[in-house]
Amino acid sequence: MKDEKILHLQDAINRRMFIKTSGLGLAALAGLFGKEGYAATPQQGPKRSGGLKKFPNAKPKANRVIYLFQSGAPSHLDLFDYKPGLEKRFGEDLPDSIRKGQRLTGMTSGQAKFPVTGSMFKFAQHGKARIWMSEILPHMATIADDICMINSMHTDAINHDPAVTFFQTGNQLAGRPSIGSWLAYGLGTECDNLPAYVVLTSVGTGRSDDQPLYDRLWGTGFLPTQHQGVRFRSAGDAVLYLNDPEGVDRSTRREMLDELGQLNKIRHTLVGDPEINTRISQYEMAFRMQTSVPDLLDISKEPSNILEMYGPNVKQPGTFAYNCLLARRLAERGVRFTQLFHRGWDHHDSLPGAIRGQAMDTDQPSAALIKDLKQRGMLDDTLVVWGGEFGRTVYSQGNSSQTNYGRDHHPRAFSLWVAGGGFKPGMSWGQTDDYGYNITENPVSVHDLHATMLHVLGVDHTQLTYRYQGRDFRLTDVFGEVMEDLLV
Repeated sequence: MKDEKILHLQDAINRRMFIKTSGLGLAALAGLFGKEGYAATPQQGPKRSGGLKKFPNAKPKANRVIYLFQSGAPSHLDLFDYKPGLEKRFGEDLPDSIRKGQRLTGMTSGQAKFPVTGSMFKFAQHGKARIWMSEILPHMATIADDICMINSMHTDAINHDPAVTFFQTGNQLAGRPSIGSWLAYGLGTECDNLPAYVVLTSVGTGRSDDQPLYDRLWGTGFLPTQHQGVRFRSAGDAVLYLNDPEGVDRSTRREMLDELGQLNKIRHTLVGDPEINTRISQYEMAFRMQTSVPDLLDISKEPSNILEMYGPNVKQPGTFAYNCLLARRLAERGVRFTQLFHRGWDHHDSLPGAIRGQAMDTDQPSAALIKDLKQRGMLDDTLVVWGGEFGRTVYSQGNSSQTNYGRDHHPRAFSLWVAGGGFKPGMSWGQTDDYGYNITENPVSVHDLHATMLHVLGVDHTQLTYRYQGRDFRLTDVFGEVMEDLLV
């Protein structure tokens, strides 16, 4: 009976719409969609589904990305960029020759003085490259020979929302596709039963009321919405509406999706809206995720030594440690882009105590992820990125002492590290001045980082484009240089 109703509907629509959807009219409509970028042809293969035929257009060194985004902006001066001379300059006003009239936020621009404040933490060099790290990062110190430390990052944005948006989309204004969506669109995925792009979030102990995160940060912008990041929640169902309603078994669900798919295909034939195909694919993905997600989240079979390596919080959903372990499990299953957002790094005051909490959250799990990937032979083709949206000022915001101070936003220079995926291990790149304020050697922009990330994935960043509103857009806009010196 249900099949007869569907056929009756299809016949009625076909008779009514035959003239509108036949011959040259339909061909012209399809051509128009193609010009607007809607009709990208996916590449199908044994190890990949989705994506564009022309990518990768170079031999990839990495197949997937795990991005450990430290939201709120970690202080490079208290973690990685050691400036011993600041101890003797404590309390001095930051020289105009260093500040150079550069833009400040409204939170400190009205200060009468800008008192220089060095880090209260001890630093030591680690690994063959003698990479500087703070004493509050003892576990990261053990992976110094596996990471490439970049101390010369800079960005255009000075406030959190545009700065995080810039790192995510290559533009400070909301509405552009996120980097994970670009990769899902261009490269597809190696996993059929999980999304190509997965997002995991956690709240740090350093500042629980830190800057909020928005769904648009992992959105598709003007790309087809099937490439949007899927956020896994830490409480309740990992993905909303994934489970069947009470009284609906799996066979009934399958029958319903088949019939719904037929209706959606009819509608797509009539109007050519690409979002209808997205709807079909997302229904099917949700059906497959009903079995793949519970298996992913079940860490009970992980060996005890692995769980211990990630630290005491690894069994607690929603912690950074738990999410790092999930990131490895997602990478094993072929997910293209996994992004962890860890909030709590915005330390305008009481920085020493707050940053200790953040370090406790992230230090051991970050190092464990690198070690875990390496021992499984996965680090070489997995790119791991660790960093925030900008750095922190060398001067204190408000009053300070040598054991209690805060720091304002600083986009001119900050630190970020990468590991695996074709980047040189055990390397330190870039220099800042004696105040950690200005870059003096080998600057790296956000666009440069994006271009290089795409490059190691086998994608020419100038070729991954999408036509929208009459122009070709790309992640790196009209900027970005591949940092060849950082690659093996």
